[in-house]
Amino acid sequence: MENLSAGQKLDQAFDKLGEERSLSFELDLDTDVASLKALDAEMAEPGEEMTEEVAELLSDARISVSVQSKKPLEKSGEKDFSAMAMKFSGPEGDLFEYRLVGDWTYLRVDAEALGRMSGSPMPSADELPDSAGAFKKLLAGEWLKVSTKELEETGEQMSGAEGAGAGEPSAEPTLDAKTQKKLMKALRQVVAQEVDFKTSGGSDGIEHIKATAPFRTLMTELFDELRLVQKELPAGAELPTAKDFADAPNKKVTADFTLKNGELTEVSLDLAELAETAKVKKFALVLRVGKGEKAAAPAGATEVRIDEILENFFGGAGAAFGEEDFGDEGFVEDYPQG
Repeated sequence: MENLSAGQKLDQAFDKLGEERSLSFELDLDTDVASLKALDAEMAEPGEEMTEEVAELLSDARISVSVQSKKPLEKSGEKDFSAMAMKFSGPEGDLFEYRLVGDWTYLRVDAEALGRMSGSPMPSADELPDSAGAFKKLLAGEWLKVSTKELEETGEQMSGAEGAGAGEPSAEPTLDAKTQKKLMKALRQVVAQEVDFKTSGGSDGIEHIKATAPFRTLMTELFDELRLVQKELPAGAELPTAKDFADAPNKKVTADFTLKNGELTEVSLDLAELAETAKVKKFALVLRVGKGEKAAAPAGATEVRIDEILENFFGGAGAAFGEEDFGDEGFVEDYPQG
């Protein structure tokens, strides 16, 4: 009964998320520098090991996302979202931020901090002439804004250029209600068979549900079920097979779901057991869920056009790094001027 009860509680918690019109998510790594470097040492080629600065950045990195919709999220299409915001933060604060508000898309970046952490320092905005335009403002950490419609049109033009001569692109396949129900039933059967649930209560309406399963077995069976509706998935979507998971560890991984008064507030997925070295002591993905705050348009943003951004970026980069890299014989040669 405990398995059924826990599964029902999780189903209800996820259903509640779909009924919301605004949500926020924060994803971060619960790890430390030593564990990251130990994990990297297993995969990195000699001489390409992760630096201390990058390890520090990733160990404290957070991705925050907030969305608002005119409809419940489970029924929302792309045109129903009225505002979105995404932010990438590190130990020194916000490194990149993006907002979609009304008809405008806003963005800014801490280029100095990113360059310092990656070991590839960027020039100071003061070193660039005013003619560097958007690139200079970007390096200065200022907000830029561009028409969302223009962004969409540019994306469509680029997609059209890539598919030129192939006729009109076909509509992306979608899952009808009957297929969705069939798929969800199959996936829930896999979870019921392979996942062990344990529940524990707490104070103030808080409850923890821990779901544990062997990694390789669970992933293999989940994708076996997904293949039943592969024809309905977007063209080109290749699903991994059992052979692809053959070398994956089959150690058990645990996801800890935190519910408060029946609502999902946090998910922690412990992946340390999958590491092939005991030096990886701490490695988990943590997702926190909250009520979405409406994204606001930042004050003082500079309006730019897509062609201005490209032109000023190339020009600003040339001024920053030298004409030998961006002059007639260099980088610009690969980008025909229109």
